[in-house]
Amino acid sequence: MDFSIDHETRLLLETVKRFVKTELQPLEADLDRSGTLPPETARAIFEKSKALGLYGMNMPAKLGGAGLNAVDMCLVEEQTGQTSDILVRRAFGNVYEVLLACDGARIARWLLPAVTGERVCSIAITEPGAGSDAAGIKTQARRDGDGWRLNGQKHFISDGEFSDFFVVSAVTDPDAGARGISLFLVDKQTPGFTVGRNQPMMGLRGTSHVELFFEDVALGSENLLGAEGRGLRLALETLGRIRLAHIGARSVGMAARILGLMTEHARARRQFGQPIGDFQMIQSMLADSAIEINAARLMILNTAWEIDQGLDPREKISMAKTYGAETYCRVADRAVQLFGGLGYCQDLPIERFYRDSRITRIYDGTSEIHRTVIARGLLKDGPDFIARH
Repeated sequence: MDFSIDHETRLLLETVKRFVKTELQPLEADLDRSGTLPPETARAIFEKSKALGLYGMNMPAKLGGAGLNAVDMCLVEEQTGQTSDILVRRAFGNVYEVLLACDGARIARWLLPAVTGERVCSIAITEPGAGSDAAGIKTQARRDGDGWRLNGQKHFISDGEFSDFFVVSAVTDPDAGARGISLFLVDKQTPGFTVGRNQPMMGLRGTSHVELFFEDVALGSENLLGAEGRGLRLALETLGRIRLAHIGARSVGMAARILGLMTEHARARRQFGQPIGDFQMIQSMLADSAIEINAARLMILNTAWEIDQGLDPREKISMAKTYGAETYCRVADRAVQLFGGLGYCQDLPIERFYRDSRITRIYDGTSEIHRTVIARGLLKDGPDFIARH
């Protein structure tokens, strides 16, 4: 496996790193205090990022994206992960690869505007009674002539307030189980579609998480994304990269940022006449964090490399998502302990990192669900499945 990068990619990574540090990180404190990103600020960082060619980097070059492969995208996401979620969304886009299933008129109406940033999309799968069990959704789309009638509700829909349209999962054949679920493209202004309250969260200030309600929403045949009954499969096929890059790689990036702050503090903070970095217990916190970050990073890059080889490392995606998220949480927890009272105080960003880290073990499949995926792979193929590629 070769994770080396060419000169062009190296320049891209340096550009992203510089943009995050100079344009986005200075906005974090005010964003966390107010819980809101002003529209004019959101527009400004979008325009600056787009001018540098940094918007929608995961999309194919023929559509206007950067056409990055999985390894390069994970390296980029390490850098974007070193700032707040909403700033990443506004600056670099959240262009879901499930939209690549668009064809015909859907390309001009939904896909291309998402790639250029003219329209923003959110994924609407989670429901009050269906979280990790995506096949347990109750929202239904019933045939109505050549189209459909959509009824039901969703919740915890990230970035829903800002989004212009949604990819919505719905049951189209109640008797077919997971094979009876389809995906629909639903514009926000469609009659019968209501965006509910922004559900308050522990962290991720500025990113909305809303309820969605669908009451007899009329959809045409053009609103169906992909084939009828293939929605859950299509979502799982394309959301794997989100778990790997958006959660795994971003978690590594933020953990690395936190470790940098821990190291600086260990050098500067003096107790009992010496830097606290001279104490063995502090050194243990730093060393354990460095070991785990490095292990998570290599696991993520290895999995991305397999994707680039055309393989389907779904168990390894689960490993990388779980280990990356849990590494982030452990490093954030150590940082609070290392900084002591300052780590618990809102004068420093450590407590914010601690709050933000916790959701990574829950969304896009809980750690427990991903451990189930890994265990099933072991039970089916034996321990050799880890190295079978």
